[in-house]
Amino acid sequence: MAQFVDWDLAAATAGALGKSGPRVSYAEATDVVGDLRRLTEEAAGHVADYTGLRSQVAHPPVRVVDRRDWAATNIAGLREVISPLVSRLAGDKQPGALTEAIGSRLTGVQAGTVLAYLSGRVLGQYEVFSGDPGQLLLVAPNIVEVERKLQADPRDFRLWVCLHEVTHRTQFTAVPWMRAYFLGEVQAFVDASSSGGEHLLERLRRGVATLSDAIRDPESRTSVLDIVQTPAQRAVLDRLTALMTLLEGHAEFVMDGVGPQVIPSVERIRAAFNRRREAGNPLEKAVRRLLGVDVKMRQYAEGRKFVHGVVERVGMAGFNKVFASPLTLPRLEELGDPDAWVERVHGPAGQLPAVG
Repeated sequence: MAQFVDWDLAAATAGALGKSGPRVSYAEATDVVGDLRRLTEEAAGHVADYTGLRSQVAHPPVRVVDRRDWAATNIAGLREVISPLVSRLAGDKQPGALTEAIGSRLTGVQAGTVLAYLSGRVLGQYEVFSGDPGQLLLVAPNIVEVERKLQADPRDFRLWVCLHEVTHRTQFTAVPWMRAYFLGEVQAFVDASSSGGEHLLERLRRGVATLSDAIRDPESRTSVLDIVQTPAQRAVLDRLTALMTLLEGHAEFVMDGVGPQVIPSVERIRAAFNRRREAGNPLEKAVRRLLGVDVKMRQYAEGRKFVHGVVERVGMAGFNKVFASPLTLPRLEELGDPDAWVERVHGPAGQLPAVG
């Protein structure tokens, strides 16, 4: 079977290269873990009440992890999804044993380098690859580090982060088809890659190498989107971009809607956090661009504006029709035109202002 990544080496590399977290005592660490678990449950109630979305599955408690555990969990999830896809798509085009061994180890180091970088920056994540329905991860060292840098009230900042991540968990557990749809689109993207002429494994390896090289070379001008070559890939990427923009914008909208009611210092936190998002040294800015972080930041703003526009027109219940089926998800061009989505899903009468 074709081996795209030496996953064990990727995990070891991520662990070795990952930054150490802020200094905390054992008692402080224990308090942070307990606090995040408690605030996750509090956030779940606020999100359900505000959105009207109710989880349809019993979910396990949040996993509060360190940077090494976050990287290892994501590697395990990616392994579960990518390995079968690569094996199927590679078919009988098996490389030689020596080429495969060297290639998989090189890609393992590169993937581990990328995940080590991300492990020091991610505050939380709803991870969907490793199992159904997914798991909520909060990266305690990063949350503590950022709240200290922002000089934020710890309880307020932690609840603010939990509101965002719990909204993502709600999106995937209150909408029964969401995880399968997302994974199906990922598979469709890989399927589309196989028609581009170049061997799939080589193209994917080049994409991982691009990210790894960018971390070492801030002057690099290559882009991870260089691996997106076929019209079929671009069509799938448009759908994935629209979905992720919706999900991120919805989480931001919920944070901003709930925050003022339950987080006294939310305005200060939001302002300071936005300044942090926009800052960064040249290396960090280059890597953010290549990893798609800058795109994600635009998704926050564009998605939040779309959700606000729809809720303003048809109310929260009307907005929730976006989750009725994949057919009611916004198209990429509708994200900048809430009226177009409202008319398509609700009909012309849906453009009337919501009552109440």
